[in-house]
Amino acid sequence: MIDAPLAAFPLPLDAYPPVDGGIWATLAQRVLLEPFNAVATAIFALAIIHTFSVKRVLVYAHHLQSAHDARARAAGRALTPHVGAELLHFVGEIEAVFGLWAVVLALAIAWFHGWATAIHYLSDTVHYTEPLFVFAIMALAATRPVVELAEAMLRRVAMQAGGTPAAWWVAILSIGPLLGSFITEPAAMTICALLLGRQIYARKPSRRLAYATLGLLFVNISVGGTLSHFAAPPVLMVARPWSWDLGFMLTHFGWKAMIGIALANALIFTLCRADLGRLAAAPSPASAAARPPVPLWITLVHLGFMAWTVAMAHYPVLFLGGFLFFLGFAKASAPYQDDIALGAPLLVGFFLAGLVVHGGLQGWWIAPVLASMTEVPLFFGATLLTALNDNALITYLATLVPDLGPRLQYAVVAGAVAGGGLTVIANAPNPAGQAILGEFFSDGISPLGLLVSAVLPTIVVGACLMLL
Repeated sequence: MIDAPLAAFPLPLDAYPPVDGGIWATLAQRVLLEPFNAVATAIFALAIIHTFSVKRVLVYAHHLQSAHDARARAAGRALTPHVGAELLHFVGEIEAVFGLWAVVLALAIAWFHGWATAIHYLSDTVHYTEPLFVFAIMALAATRPVVELAEAMLRRVAMQAGGTPAAWWVAILSIGPLLGSFITEPAAMTICALLLGRQIYARKPSRRLAYATLGLLFVNISVGGTLSHFAAPPVLMVARPWSWDLGFMLTHFGWKAMIGIALANALIFTLCRADLGRLAAAPSPASAAARPPVPLWITLVHLGFMAWTVAMAHYPVLFLGGFLFFLGFAKASAPYQDDIALGAPLLVGFFLAGLVVHGGLQGWWIAPVLASMTEVPLFFGATLLTALNDNALITYLATLVPDLGPRLQYAVVAGAVAGGGLTVIANAPNPAGQAILGEFFSDGISPLGLLVSAVLPTIVVGACLMLL
């Protein structure tokens, strides 16, 4: 039984007494003080394993439905969905994984600490601002006026190089991620993914190019938001505690990030040059029916709503209120709008909400692991931990480590942003990219395929951040 002063859930990190004997002794002592630490981390580990197993689940669901259909045809019955197959399809949606395991976690909290504690943790302790913000900004960034504006700007760049698919590829992956430093990374991810879908993935690229582009996109978005101190979630977590401003980010991260993106693009372009060249001979994606051009004032209103959402990013009542006003404006200007897509943003928000529920209980081991490292091991440690946790959580926990010097502060953030493309959970915008581009992968996006494709760009940008 934990002593009364330690009865808070989860235990504050400063409530754990110092322990001699190294990191393993520290972690063992923390499990003895709060046995639920081990349970919460075990559930989180199962959720991560689940994300790497979704493809197998979907394949089994397809076989189950096919067998059900075959039996129905043999019996002369109408084809109907199989309940088990539909449930497996839901379980196999990567956006649902952490939400499903959050239910398991909530039940475990209730079992160990009581239902009142579970409710308090889920409703009062966990902050859902980031999932709500990503939902709103993703929906805004995917609107027709915003996407057409971004497409027109990037078309000017692509046409300078002939307007080929390869030129579009370079333009989108070079300029698009840098927009994340100004319109936020989730918005930049949404725009880049939509344009890559139109200009690259709609032409049915090879499997190698499809995954190489996906991994490069995720890595570039993760580092592309580091030109400012307010747009990348992992930077936002440390900017105020460590007094990092715009000037600091530009001089310490921004120019290195731009070089890293350029070098990573050049490397992947060289490796996939033949695949990109073949896209020029592929049939062009079907053009949409001629529609009236979007008036400039409507585009400016959309940009105004995006600016409001970014400015009020810490205040859900204000940016969600603004989003509701936007929905009304979108209905009033319907001739110049596509249907407002809310399905993908809602799923991405659900994914991130589940992730923060789990992440709030992982500080007991992440914080002492970070505190035990020196500069170079801390960089690599932050990179690897980012693959298993949202990188904003890693940097937030780093702010709780006492006496973390400037070089160590830099190393942990550099590692967190460098590793932000390795998995779908590594960076908050990644689920948005997966939701948009997943339809172009016939068998779904493989987590292992994403991991492998992101390794080379991660090495390149990581080397630029640490060696330049």
